[in-house]
This record gives sequence, C-alpha cells and structure tokens, in this order.
Amino acid sequence: MSEDAAAGASFHSMWAELRPIGRHADSGGYRRYAWTGADADCRTWFQAQAEARGLAYETDRNGNQWAWLGDPLAGDAVVTGSHLDSVPDGGAFDGPLGVVSSFAALDELRRRGAEFSRPLAITNFGDEEGARFGLACVGSRLAAGQLTKEKAYELRDADGVSLPQAMEEAGYDPAAIGADPERLARIGAFVELHVEQGRALDLSGDRVGIASAIWPHGRWRFDFRGEANHAGTTRLADRRDPMLTYAQTVLAARAEAALAGAVATFGKISVEPNGVNAIPSLVRGWLDSRAADQATLDTVVTAIEKAARERADHEGIDLDVVRESFTPVVEFEHALREEMNRILGGSVPVLGTGAGHDAGILSAAVPTAMLFVRNPTGVSHSPREFAAEDDCVAGVLALADVLEGLACR
Repeated sequence: MSEDAAAGASFHSMWAELRPIGRHADSGGYRRYAWTGADADCRTWFQAQAEARGLAYETDRNGNQWAWLGDPLAGDAVVTGSHLDSVPDGGAFDGPLGVVSSFAALDELRRRGAEFSRPLAITNFGDEEGARFGLACVGSRLAAGQLTKEKAYELRDADGVSLPQAMEEAGYDPAAIGADPERLARIGAFVELHVEQGRALDLSGDRVGIASAIWPHGRWRFDFRGEANHAGTTRLADRRDPMLTYAQTVLAARAEAALAGAVATFGKISVEPNGVNAIPSLVRGWLDSRAADQATLDTVVTAIEKAARERADHEGIDLDVVRESFTPVVEFEHALREEMNRILGGSVPVLGTGAGHDAGILSAAVPTAMLFVRNPTGVSHSPREFAAEDDCVAGVLALADVLEGLACR
C-alpha cells in the first residue's frame, strides 16, 4: 500500500467515526459545546483512539485530554493536536481535522518504523471556540495562566449555568482548574494542524502552509439600554429604542473596518424583552474585531465605540462597553517555523491568519507552530466548511514529516 493510501485509510476511518457526533439534522452543522453530551461523546472518541494505539491517556486539571507515547515526565516532548468543540452550527473541519490528523500521523510514523527520541503527545484542548461561555480557548488559557480560576468561575452560559457547574455535571472537578506550568514545562514544541480559514492556499495552489502569525483580536460587549414600551401605541418621536442605536453601530463597524483594512463583526445579539410587539429595553451585541497589527485594531475599535456613543447620546440611550477577551499578536517562533519548512522541503508558503487558536495561547509559554490545510472556498464556522480528501491526506503526511523531524532525531 502506498504512503498516501495508508495515511488516507487511517484518516478516513477515524473521520467517518467522528463525523456524526454533534451534527444537527436540520442545519447540517455541528453543536459540540463544552461540557455537553456531544462534547462527552467526542471525549470518549478521543480516549478510545488513544487506548487503541496503546498510548497513555490522561485528562489534566483543566479538562484537556492527552495521549502519550513515551514518558510524559521526561520533558522536551513534541505535542500535536487541536480541539473537538465547535461554534454554533460550525463546520466539520475546524479543530477535528487537527486531532484526527494527529492520530493518523502517528499511524504513518509507526508504518514507517520511526524510532522516537522524544516523548510524543496528542491533545484535545477543551472549549476552544467559546461557544457556550463566551470566552475562546478556555482550556489552554487556564493551563497557560491567562485565565484565573476566579474569572473562570464567573463564566456563565445563556441559561445561567456556570462553568464549574457545567464541569461538575459532566463528571469533572472544577476545584482543580488553574495554571499548569509544570505540564507546559515538559513540552519542547507544540504543532497544531488546522484547516485554513481563508483562501490563501487555494489562490497559491498549495495544499499545505505554515503559519507566520495570528492577528491581534478580541471580543467586546456593547450594552445599549433604552426604554421598553408598546410597539403599536408609542409614537416614534417618543421612543428610546436601543435597537436603532445598535443597528447604526453595526453599520459603523463595517465602515471603520473597511477603512482600516481590518475586520469587525457583530455576530451575536441578545434582546430584552424580546417581544415582537415590544420596543426593547436592552440590546446587547458582541463585537469581534481583528487586524494585522495592534495599532490598527485599537483604531478600529475606538472608532466603533465613538460612533456608538455619539449615536446613543443623540437618541437618549445608555451605553456600556466591556472588553470580554483579548489576544495580542502572536508571532510563531521563527526557529521552529524555519525548521518545519526545512523538513518539508523549504518551499512551503508562510501565511498569517486572523483566526485565534490554542497554539497562539500557548506560544507565550511553549515554542509553537501551525500547519494549515487548503480550504478551497475559504468558508469556516459554517456547515459549508470544506477540505478535499487528497488535501487532508497531504496534511497528515506533512504533519508526520514534521513530527518525525522533531521527535525522531
């Protein structure tokens, strides 16, 4: 059997088993939210893959899953993996592609008869998307000390369920969560494979790329407070309707982002009292904004807030703006990036990304790098997200080459 065929068989067997988990029948998208039944099924799948390969399985204090080949305590380990959770009605590839490819890459290395000189681990970081509690990369943030236990305990989902309550209901101990420097100190390199969220590789004609940096990005909550009233009896001139201010702010965000060459999106909204025949008393919208550099991002968000406040003052609306999360620019370690490029033949395209990842969170404590697999449409966070079978196999083989070059010297 050829190398491509062997890697493809391993990948597709796992992909077929994982793919139905958490898939919504109507939308065709995935609803694998942290600490839910679908999340538990994904975790069970991960553990089964680890045990089927004779790997030492463990869950760390923050609920992240690990599968070890070699001594976990030896240090200088090479770690790969990604996440299995999803955004609401997300695609099949964002996260799971990296986890499935990691196990398939290990299968390929064993087929090659590779001899490991460093420990190897495959991981599934919990709650990367932040779909349930509104904060991305919870598992890796906790491990890296970028999210304190106290702040984590304040996180609530849309139903008011707290993060510790959700963890406890899922059978995990929330009292144990927190920074895990000893574990991170045992990692010599972390390589995350991910489907590209954009079309750079499609435009260049390459199947695989290497990440250069992650744009700075954050989430801001805008609370527009007006006055609830009857939609049918209240004169337009007498209304304090926060929905109008919110709508104008959405348009301002698009205009400011376009002007600066950045991106800004209001993609989530909560309305009270949320009645068809009622003027809202509160419109809460969440802004996601990203840019190639910090100065541009600051300029965009400041301009959006300024436009919102000016409109709110004009319409008698009270406005509060809270930054709920922020990640500065991440430049992946140049030495590791260059070593990966050398291993892969020296001609792999290097590209930046506006999407956040666990690799970006860990980069402050661990040498990290990323591989991207071509996405022909560029669509992500949608059921239309896609990567061709031969490109997925190319990603597996590239990851196997990188792991062999790093861990089998």
